Amino acid sequence: MTMKLYCFGESGNAYKAALALELSGLEWEPVYVDFFGGETRTPEYRSQINEMGEVPVLVDGDFKTSQSGAIQAYITEKSGKFGGKDRADNYEAFRWVLWDNHKLSSQAGMTRFLMNFLPEDKRPAEVIAFNQGRLKAAFQTLDTHLDGRDWIVGADLTNADISCCGYLFYPEPFGFDRADWPNIDRWLSNVAATPGWKHPYDLMPGHPSDRA
Repeated sequence: MTMKLYCFGESGNAYKAALALELSGLEWEPVYVDFFGGETRTPEYRSQINEMGEVPVLVDGDFKTSQSGAIQAYITEKSGKFGGKDRADNYEAFRWVLWDNHKLSSQAGMTRFLMNFLPEDKRPAEVIAFNQGRLKAAFQTLDTHLDGRDWIVGADLTNADISCCGYLFYPEPFGFDRADWPNIDRWLSNVAATPGWKHPYDLMPGHPSDRA
């Protein structure tokens, strides 16, 4: 049975789930969610798809879950991929997924939204500057960890890599320049060289130009 992922191209959190699905070899298809048109805020979406009013949402037959980390864990359970070589690696990857969700993606997603998807006169400069300061600290943590490493955990791609790269392939500015972080830059090249990798705008429907 083909799994369905409710998603849209601009969502870095949806990209984490979509990339894990694509690289896993499991059969899946994207279902476009018109986030900018307000679909996730409708009573129908909240009652039928996700009461949290968010993407991504994975549906596999009678099974349904949301939150990118939970979806990644399900994909690992189903495919046997991205969990690391042993229990210790699995928990270490999970640790980095939680770190990403709290320290990296949360700041990157909000800052990118404020800088690119709000009208210019509504972009809060002080909030953006504050978030970029927190992002810089997160980039430093990741860049330092990747010194001498090809992957965040172990010798292969894991959920840690898929989660932490979620927002870093997007072209819209939010305070991240690969040239400033050589270890992150090298690691992102490793991720992009993984067979089957696709850019978020090539993997999911939805692009800023659709609303231009």
